[in-house]
Amino acid sequence: MGKKGVPEWLNSSLWSSGPSSTSVTGDQHIARYAAKPSPEIPKPEAPARLAPPPLPVIPSTPPVPPPRLEPPAEVPRSEIRDVGSEPSPSRFSQEDVSRQSQLLAELSKKVVNLVELRRLATQGIPDGAGIRPTVWKLLLGYLPNDRGLWASELAKKRSQYKAFKDELLVNPPSVWNQFFQDSEIIEQIDRDVKRTHPDMHFFSGDSSFAKSNQEAVRRILIIFAKLNPGIRYVQGMNEVLAPLFYVFRNDPDEDNAASAEADTFFCFVEVLSGFRDNFCQQLDNSVVGIRSTITKLSQLLRKHDEELWRHLEVTTKINPQFYAFRWITLLLTQEFNFADCLHIWDTLLSDPEGPQETLLRVCCAMLILLRRRLLAGDFTSNLKLLQNYPPPNISHLLYVANKLRGTLTG
Repeated sequence: MGKKGVPEWLNSSLWSSGPSSTSVTGDQHIARYAAKPSPEIPKPEAPARLAPPPLPVIPSTPPVPPPRLEPPAEVPRSEIRDVGSEPSPSRFSQEDVSRQSQLLAELSKKVVNLVELRRLATQGIPDGAGIRPTVWKLLLGYLPNDRGLWASELAKKRSQYKAFKDELLVNPPSVWNQFFQDSEIIEQIDRDVKRTHPDMHFFSGDSSFAKSNQEAVRRILIIFAKLNPGIRYVQGMNEVLAPLFYVFRNDPDEDNAASAEADTFFCFVEVLSGFRDNFCQQLDNSVVGIRSTITKLSQLLRKHDEELWRHLEVTTKINPQFYAFRWITLLLTQEFNFADCLHIWDTLLSDPEGPQETLLRVCCAMLILLRRRLLAGDFTSNLKLLQNYPPPNISHLLYVANKLRGTLTG
């Protein structure tokens, strides 16, 4: 019998195994554009408008991972993988090939069944298949489910984006106070764009390709800021934009790749529409602001694992803002390697309940996966662990997150 109030499938040492090696992916583009990693790449600061309480100085000694533990008997081994283990190449390939063929079959239909597409995509879109750009556009509603309308819809949206560029960048209104207001925002965007994934040649470096990508990201963020005066630009939006632009720019269809900037802009607007309240300072303390969202994560953890919740927030008194602020506002783009981030986004974008509910489940699963280590740790060691999350098996993380489905309280 498990501990009272903890579901049997959670009351297991499996969820608290130590950090694993980075999950294996077949994404040729990421390998192509990834630079040699530096010993440590600093993560960008969270949006400056909301400052979590000051943190104590944390010693640099990393926590010692516990020994590998066996999965529980009550969960079928066919459905679970030990944290840190990787699927065999043959099994991984078979799963990918099967899902890829199903996705291709769905995309080839005259009218795409979005329910079926979401079901397939939430399990992860195979890397290297060249279908993630199209699937994401469908999931975000940028493409209609009727294939016959794709060409006209894309032409209309891309023409509209060109008009935005002409009006806001090429021939902007000559109003002095607007100029000075824009200058400050553009300077912040420029700084952040230069800091976007410095470990990837796709975004960083002196090549003309990297510079053209930086310019595209810069233009998207400036146009978004001008069209959304209530939010404008908040530090960290560049990190949310990066996965979208990377995926669309690497579309095997040359015409689509050439129009990646326009496609990214509209999909970025759609992604942010589900999270924009987290970026709006006026709503920080409202029922839809970032503090409320972090409270929902706390409630979700308490609902599924009260013992862990109590240890973190009552015993060790760790304010969830210390770690969850960055997790939520940047949609986990800074917690995992880029390839794993794309797999997480497959799940975030495909959930019909909306990305925020899925994001909170994934964040809660991240805590549960470190259960044993967190229960054994104090304030300092736990905070260091959560602010430097160890690489998990992403498929396993998403499996646990899916187990947490249910209505959030509060």
